[in-house]
Formats: sequence, structure tokens, C-alpha cells
Amino acid sequence: MTIQHLFILTGASRGMGLAMARQLLTPGHTLLCISRTEQPTLIQPAREAGAKLLHWCHDLADSSALGLRLEGWLREQGSTSWRSATLINNAGVLARIAPLSQADAADLLQALRVGLEAPMLLTSAFLRATEGWPAQRRVLNISSGLGRRPMASQAAYCAAKAGMDHFSRCVALEEALKPGGAKVCSLAPGVIDTEMQLQLRSANPADFPDRDSFARLESSGQLTTPDEAARRVLAWLARPDFGAQPVADVRD
Repeated sequence: MTIQHLFILTGASRGMGLAMARQLLTPGHTLLCISRTEQPTLIQPAREAGAKLLHWCHDLADSSALGLRLEGWLREQGSTSWRSATLINNAGVLARIAPLSQADAADLLQALRVGLEAPMLLTSAFLRATEGWPAQRRVLNISSGLGRRPMASQAAYCAAKAGMDHFSRCVALEEALKPGGAKVCSLAPGVIDTEMQLQLRSANPADFPDRDSFARLESSGQLTTPDEAARRVLAWLARPDFGAQPVADVRD
């Protein structure tokens, strides 16, 4: 079997996740996409590139079952099949934009399960299943500046990203103690023109006092396109010193 590079990407059906998926479809790559819905526009580019594309339709709010499935699948692959293996935890959702006192419990739970619980469980499954592999192993967690800066009416999203940053620091310390341990980084990708940005600048200003600042980002042309953001993120992933900073910003 030809030695290949394995990428596992969550939230690959839209936005920067879809842009990353497209850019990862190159010869010698196997890409496993995980999202609630399949993205059929990836099928033909994968064929043309000679890349192997797999897709699991799964709601990341049910991450316990997904972690078990991922661990089992990785163990079936064999440790000598890959030159590198990379997990990219990209999926995230906004809870309803409102003060925490007005939050719906189910909405909060979904945001925290997708944004924090799923990355932790998938990272745990990935590291456990691949421990001892000779392949270079990497975990890239897509964070946000809001994990490092508080914002009113964004408690769930800020908390999920702050938790992602800190669990990445912890896992980086753990892996550094192991021979051939995985490299880990929680990376803020900058401000991107996605549906999430549209949600923020379309919010009720009575519920979201920072709405106008997001509107100004769009009107002044300060938003990065998903394609450009994906290029920057994947360039960071390819750096020889990836993981030297367990928490970083692509704009550094």
C-alpha cells in the first residue's frame, strides 16, 4: 500500500471547514470528513485529485458514540499505513445570541457538546487509537479570539473555546512526556466571512451589544474569506514547529 497522509476533519460541510476539505484533497491524502450532512461537491474534486474521501454523517452533539466509532476505525487501519495522521477539530456552533440569563438549556448543551465535549472525546479516541504509531501525529483544534476575550451574550461560545485552549495545553504537556507523542495546537484562525459572522452582525442589538462592531468588520472589508483562512490554517499545520505553541493565533 502507498504510504499516505490521513486527515480527520469535523465540520467539513460548510465555511472554513469545507474550504479546508477542498484544499486537503491532494494525491496521497485520505480525508475523513465528519459533519451532520454530506457535502457532495467534494466527490468529484477527490476523484480528480486521486485522493481518498470518506464521509460520516454524524451530529457532533452525540460525541460519545462518535468517539467509539473513530477509535474502532483507526485501530482497523493499522499503524504502518500512514506517514502522518492528523485530527482537525473544526466544528462549532453558536448558541442563541442573548445574555446567559435568557439562555435555553438545550441550546446551551448543544453548543458545549459540539464546541468542547466533542473535541475532547475525539482527541482522546484519536490519541488512544494511534498511540505507538510510527506516523507523525497532530491534533489541530480550531479555536477563536473569543476564547481569549470575553464578550457579552456569547458565554457558551467563549466558554467552549476557552476550554478548548486549556485542554489543548494540558494534552500538549501529557504528549510531551511520551516517546513520539502527538503535537497539539489550539489555533485561532482570524475573523472569517462565514454564516457565524452573519449571525453575529444580524443579531438584535438589544441582545448583543457588540453587534455593530461585527457589522463594521464586514463593511470595512476586514473579514478573511474561508478559502484564505483555510490556506493560513493549513500552512500553520504544516509548519515544522507545529505544536511548539499549544495555543496560538494564525495572525501571530
